This record gives sequence, C-alpha cells and structure tokens, in this order.
Amino acid sequence: MKRSLLDIVFASEKRKTTLLILQEGPQEMGTLLELLKTTRQSLLPQIRILEEHHLVSQFNDTYELTTIGSLLVDKIAPLLSTLEVLDVDIDYWGTHNFDFVPPYLLKRINDLQECEIITPSLTELYSLHKTYHETKITESIYSVGNLFYPDYQSRFTEMIDNKISINYIISENLFNKVRTESTEHFKLFIKSGYFNLYVYNKKMNFLFFTFDDFHIVINPIKNDGDLDNKYLLCSTENALKWGKDLFDYYLKDSKPINKI
Repeated sequence: MKRSLLDIVFASEKRKTTLLILQEGPQEMGTLLELLKTTRQSLLPQIRILEEHHLVSQFNDTYELTTIGSLLVDKIAPLLSTLEVLDVDIDYWGTHNFDFVPPYLLKRINDLQECEIITPSLTELYSLHKTYHETKITESIYSVGNLFYPDYQSRFTEMIDNKISINYIISENLFNKVRTESTEHFKLFIKSGYFNLYVYNKKMNFLFFTFDDFHIVINPIKNDGDLDNKYLLCSTENALKWGKDLFDYYLKDSKPINKI
C-alpha cells in the first residue's frame, strides 16, 4: 500500500522543495542539485518516491511535474508561503488585530513574504517615514491611518518640495482635529497639487499602514485594543501590490477633501 500524499510531500524537505522548484517548469538534475545544495546520491531516492506516486516524471536527465503533481503543488504552495509569513513571528500575528484587512486580502497574506517585525524606540517610531525610505527616492506615498506624527508638517513640506505625491486617507476624528488645529497648513498642502487628502467614513480599528515605491509598513493594534509600536516592514513587489489593493479598499469608502 502506497504512503499518503501528505506524508510524501511534507515528511521530506527535499521532496517538498523539489516539487516547489519544479512548479517553475522542467529542470535538469544538475539544476536541482545546485538549488537544493545536495548530491545526486542523496536526491535520487526522493525523486524516485515522487515518481512512484505519479507526482514527477523524467525524460533523459530532466524532471517535471505530472498533471497530478501540478494540481497538488498549486494547492500547497500558497499554504507553505502563508506558513512562512506567519512563522516570522507567530506571537505577533496572534496577538494583533488584523480584522481591518478584508477577507479577500487575508487570503493573500502570503504576498507579505520576507517581512520583518520591527520594534523601534519611541524616537525612531516618530521618524518612521523618514527612516524607511531615506535611502531611495520615491515618487509617491500612500497612507491610511488614525494619526499624524509630531513632525508631519516638516515631513509633508519636504516631500512636497521634492514633488512626491502624497495620498492620505484619515479617520473622521483625525480630520476634525486637522480642521481645528492645522487648517492653514493643510490648505497649503492641498493647494500644492501634491497632497491628496481623503476622509474614511467608517471606523478604523488599526493605527496606520503606509507604503511608497519600495516598502510597506503596517501597524495594527493589539487584540485587547492597546497600541503597539511594533510594525511590519515588507519590501517585495507582491507586498507592495497587496498594500495598494488594501489602500484601494479604503479609498472606495472615502471622501476626497479639496477644501478645508
């Protein structure tokens, strides 16, 4: 009796990784050995097991997924990449509220691969926007949130002077504070043509998220409602696309502010 496919795929790191590599297309044995950093003697028995279970086929010295193998890998690859994201710090993911992310984007949480959990000092947190894109010049910045940092006036002015497009969605409470305390500043920001302000007409149960052309930063609140200075920092192309889709989700329920 053959072993279960669950055992075939997950009981061997070599078999699992081989399947994931072959998802990209047929590979010669030499390429597999190089990518897996192993020997032919070590890999061949694992390849034979995959062949016996009709997941991999061979032609000469080239290997590829069978139809069944492709079907299986297409299903397990998103699971594995999701586990990779959560394994960075499962305590962080488990103790923070991600309900602000719509279900269709939560299903794509595996897009946030290669992220870091950053724990800045209070001073570093206030200079976050400067820190995370200081080495590269971005053309645009997108933010959604419940707060402006203490140095926001100088930061916005600097970005506008550099012709960086700022797109900011804020809560109604924060907008009321803007109208009370900073009307003249925001009139100038909007007048510049580089500052697009929107007000979200529903509750925001997170601190903020922001991204530019190179990075995305996400700062959720904790499950008990407490604020936390820890944040997620991601820099891959898929993460940036995920961030843009999250921004667009909030944008559709936001009102543009042309005058204050």
